[in-house]
Amino acid sequence: MIDRRARRAAPRYDTSIDRAGIALGAGSGLAGIIIVVLVLMGGRHDPMSIVSGWMIGSVFAAFAITAVGGPLWLVLHAAGLRRARHAALAGAITAMAIFVGAQTYGFGLLDVPPMDGRALLYRWLSAILSSAVLALAAGAIGVVMWRIAYRRID
Repeated sequence: MIDRRARRAAPRYDTSIDRAGIALGAGSGLAGIIIVVLVLMGGRHDPMSIVSGWMIGSVFAAFAITAVGGPLWLVLHAAGLRRARHAALAGAITAMAIFVGAQTYGFGLLDVPPMDGRALLYRWLSAILSSAVLALAAGAIGVVMWRIAYRRID
């Protein structure tokens, strides 16, 4: 009876500060690759643009992951929500909120120029759809970071 309950119990995961640091480095490096793709799509193909895009993108992604994702991860970790799906949701929801807010004048809290007021609906639709693409990438990065950071406790 106890053996069956033990097998049905949800797996438990734990991390350490060194694995979390390695995961942060991997996540920021992967985000830098997304910036490289955007640089290439923008028509810049010279090696200096590619390398500097990756380096600058990685540094800013590390800041963003630490400043925004870090506290959210800490809350989820303390609450026992330590599965891959939690990491994916945290990454996707965080990215979605940041990018939609950035494209909609702070969710409409800031002054909208008169010219943009007429196209506000289209701005919101565009912001949601384009941010969803980045949120999918951020969710995937969250899963990669989770895989690096967490180990199953037996």
